[in-house]
Amino acid sequence: MKERDGTDHITGKMTGSKSKLIIAALLLAAATAGCDRSVRYSENYSLEGGKWSMYDPARYACTIDDTVKTYNIRLSLRTSSDYPYRNIYLFVVTTFPSGTVVTDTLQAMVTDEKGKWLGRGTGDIRELSIPYKSNVYFPEQGEYHFRVIHGMRDTLLNGVYDMGMKISLMDGKAK
Repeated sequence: MKERDGTDHITGKMTGSKSKLIIAALLLAAATAGCDRSVRYSENYSLEGGKWSMYDPARYACTIDDTVKTYNIRLSLRTSSDYPYRNIYLFVVTTFPSGTVVTDTLQAMVTDEKGKWLGRGTGDIRELSIPYKSNVYFPEQGEYHFRVIHGMRDTLLNGVYDMGMKISLMDGKAK
C-alpha cells in the first residue's frame, strides 16, 4: 500500500512531495529577495511604436547618497527583428550634481557575425544587457542625470522598444 503525501500526525512532520515543493518555493523566494537588494536604481524608457529618434534621448535621474561604495551600471536594449543593424552605437551623457557633464561612447553588438540575435527572449522581441561601467564610484552626493542617445546613421531607428538603465552595488550587498 502506497503512503499518501501529507503530514505525519504522530510527529507533525510533512512527508512526500508537498514538503519538497514548499522547500523549493522558500529557496526560490530567498534567492529572489537576495538578488534585488543590491539594485539602487532601475528604470526603462519606452519608445513609442518601436522607433527611436536621435532627438528623443532616454532620460534617467538617480540620487546617490553613498560616495564610498562602488557600483555597476548596465544598460538594456529591447529590440525586434525590424532592427536593421548588427550593432548599435550609444552616447551616454552624465550630468553630475555639480553640473559637470561627461559623455561616453559605446558600441554593443545586437547580432553575431551570422546574424543570430544576442541577448535573451523568444520570438520577435530580444533584450540585450549592455555593460556600461563596472566598479565605479560616484564622486558627489546628489542627483545624477543620464541621457542615452543612439549614434546610428538613421535619425529614426526602427525596431527599438525600450532602453533601460540599472545601477547596482558592486559587492551585491545592501546598505
